[in-house]
Amino acid sequence: MELSTLAAFVPAALAIVLAPGPDTMYVVTRSLGDGRAAGVVAGCGTATGVLLHTAAAVAGLAALLRASATAYTVVKYVGAAYLCYLGVRLLLSEGTFEPTPDGRTRSLAESYRRAVAINVTNPKVAVFVLAFFPQFVPAAADASVQMSILGVVYAGLSLLYLGGVALFAGRVRTRLLDSARAGRAIEYLSGSVLIGFGVRLVLDERPV
Repeated sequence: MELSTLAAFVPAALAIVLAPGPDTMYVVTRSLGDGRAAGVVAGCGTATGVLLHTAAAVAGLAALLRASATAYTVVKYVGAAYLCYLGVRLLLSEGTFEPTPDGRTRSLAESYRRAVAINVTNPKVAVFVLAFFPQFVPAAADASVQMSILGVVYAGLSLLYLGGVALFAGRVRTRLLDSARAGRAIEYLSGSVLIGFGVRLVLDERPV
């Protein structure tokens, strides 16, 4: 891949990566609940989801979501339901941020799996990859190879950003969670935001 292509892709991709979304919110939630390691692992889950979306785009599966209103709607509702489920759990479960004896409220593997699920069940990401990446693929290039490289770069940028978010949230975690009231407020805020993202996903129209 030519450096000029990467030079154009990276700033455009960063603008998208830095936009707040459910992936960022989940990384913040896990960092506050379980510490920076859990947040970084959740960031790895998001990056994995990006790679899976890229593989789907290369295989043509993402094109199905773009072409079929039914397929897009099914995936959209599954993703929205999952976000709302996570949000409601936070709202109803007092003490979510109270750690167990090992210092965590849930395993790193669970944080990773949930982050992957949040990203993969968001059809907007699939359609974005399918519509955005080809703009940076030269006409004479091998589209599959170029798309794969762009997917790896995008996943890397996502991981770097979310890793930074996790480190910051993990650093302020102890200060914010010194009191039960502060912990409960964060639970309400995190749960409400996740539900809000789920509702917004339902209301969003399918990209043309």
